[in-house]
Amino acid sequence: MRVLPFLLCCTSLLAADQQFFELKNFQLTSGATIPSCRIGYRTFGALNAARDNAVAFPTWFSGKSEGLEQFFGPDKLVDTTRYYGIAIDALANGVSCSPSNTPGLPQVTIADMVQAEHRLLTEGLGLKSVYAVVGISMGGMQTFEWIARYPNFMRKAVPIIGSPKLTAADMLLWQAELSAIEAAEQCHCDPRTAMLAVEAMHNYALRTPDYWATAPEGADWSKLRQQLRTNAAHSMDPLDYAAQLRAMMAQDVAANAGGSMTRAAASVRAKTLVVVSVQDHMVNPTPALSFAQAAKASVLKLTGNCGHGATGCESPKMTSAVRAFLAQ
Repeated sequence: MRVLPFLLCCTSLLAADQQFFELKNFQLTSGATIPSCRIGYRTFGALNAARDNAVAFPTWFSGKSEGLEQFFGPDKLVDTTRYYGIAIDALANGVSCSPSNTPGLPQVTIADMVQAEHRLLTEGLGLKSVYAVVGISMGGMQTFEWIARYPNFMRKAVPIIGSPKLTAADMLLWQAELSAIEAAEQCHCDPRTAMLAVEAMHNYALRTPDYWATAPEGADWSKLRQQLRTNAAHSMDPLDYAAQLRAMMAQDVAANAGGSMTRAAASVRAKTLVVVSVQDHMVNPTPALSFAQAAKASVLKLTGNCGHGATGCESPKMTSAVRAFLAQ
């Protein structure tokens, strides 16, 4: 249910229920138009009288806004005693309009996700700007798109283990996962039959080889294999999974800047903290670091052996740095 803008200043709940905003005649970057496309979101904390303390937080790959609740609270990444947090369900995540709930949905891009989020914030919630945009993984990719596409809409931005454009190393992983799903479809099998292979590939790249060789959960292969089977059985709808894979693979922040990443970085106006995991085997940190240098952004490097999972392993370090940056 949509919350009317004039009621937002009165909201004081730490966490709200799932809400939706309907985008009418939503035009994608491909030129295709979706007559009706809903976008999900949840809110945390309260919008202040000046309406300038909102923090937008789009979901990661295959994530839902419910999963972002862990980052909102008085002592969390986004301090809800100071900020009005808005967790947004990215397109194709199974909550917002997706192949699984919107028949005939055209392929969407990261840019489409951001444009839908912009319409939610401006039309649905009546905001002229936000204090910050924060995102993790694919949410970080959306954050890079946000600061280049809407440079004056936020004061601060924190893309975390995301990328303005994927490297060949990233593409190899995502193509392997996508090919497994497409192969199941092509042989007229249930696409879910591919998800065990997808889950295994994904988990291998989520951490570093050193992590899997030494971590307790990697010591007993039979238990780990059963966990993979359990995860595969409850995984995201394969059609939605594939749609978000394709969106990430097509990610290129420079597309809106004449193909120049340097020009895209130069357009950034928000104070930006780029967080990378040095040993990330899922989203290579090199493009993010290069973009940070070109945009004169601050950088936080997570250096442990958890790879893309560093936001969990090094949560205290990341949380402290992001809270301090937002509070500056």
